Amino acid sequence: MTIATAKLSNPAVRALVAAINAGDREAFLGLLTPDATMSDDGSDRDVQEWIDKEIFSSHGHIEVRSESDGGLALVANYRNETWGEMRTAWRFTVTDGGKISRFETGQA
Repeated sequence: MTIATAKLSNPAVRALVAAINAGDREAFLGLLTPDATMSDDGSDRDVQEWIDKEIFSSHGHIEVRSESDGGLALVANYRNETWGEMRTAWRFTVTDGGKISRFETGQA
């Protein structure tokens, strides 16, 4: 079963998932702190390069299957034109101001 984006608990995570699925790079970046960091399968990556390659130039799409930790941890089916579809885990760190300062993803 998929959780509709509008039903995700955390507002910042909900907006980020919506930005990914809309292909809206500007909205995505607007949700991050200026010094946001990320990792993929345990390795830190350059945020700008990673999102261009894995999300926006390859038409990434995320279907959330479950959430935990107040909406800061997701398990989702993620697909893009490079890798196809895979089950992924996502974890977010959200500041008091509602911006995402770090996200981690990898295969679930």
